[in-house]
Amino acid sequence: MEPLYSVPENNGIIRWDKRFSVGIPVIDEQHKNLVNLTNELFLSCIKDTDSANDNFKKIVHKLVLYTKNHFSIEERIMETLNFPDIATHKKEHEAFIKQILQGVEDFSRSSRFVPNKFVRYLRDWILAHIAMTDKRYADYIVECKKRRGSGPAAGRMQKHDGAVPVKSA
Repeated sequence: MEPLYSVPENNGIIRWDKRFSVGIPVIDEQHKNLVNLTNELFLSCIKDTDSANDNFKKIVHKLVLYTKNHFSIEERIMETLNFPDIATHKKEHEAFIKQILQGVEDFSRSSRFVPNKFVRYLRDWILAHIAMTDKRYADYIVECKKRRGSGPAAGRMQKHDGAVPVKSA
């Protein structure tokens, strides 16, 4: 599956690396798309002002929609598998969306908004969230798969929106 948004490999603020993989192919592709959107946003910040403003608005809108969809898919997977820390994970998602929307509001009012600072926040949050929080639920899925083998629960994991099969650890 091709990423929905692409940035030339050497441009941007984040470079995808396989160490960010959580081992769930569809989630990894979505994470790559979030990285690419963040890179597009960064590149829009370094253009001339009028062009940057137009691009920034469009890309942030795509980012919000894409992120909400991605979080929804992650949360459905966690619900399906009864992930024990789902409430905390959802709160992190909600706080991130709230922060993005606050950035959009600040941008619209042209007050207190520094585009590069906003993009650095996105970069730091996305990478930390993938590396720590998402890896926890991915590890949980791998463990569930090992314990349940080929029983009915394993079938639910493989069937769920194509989000799992999980690569074995």
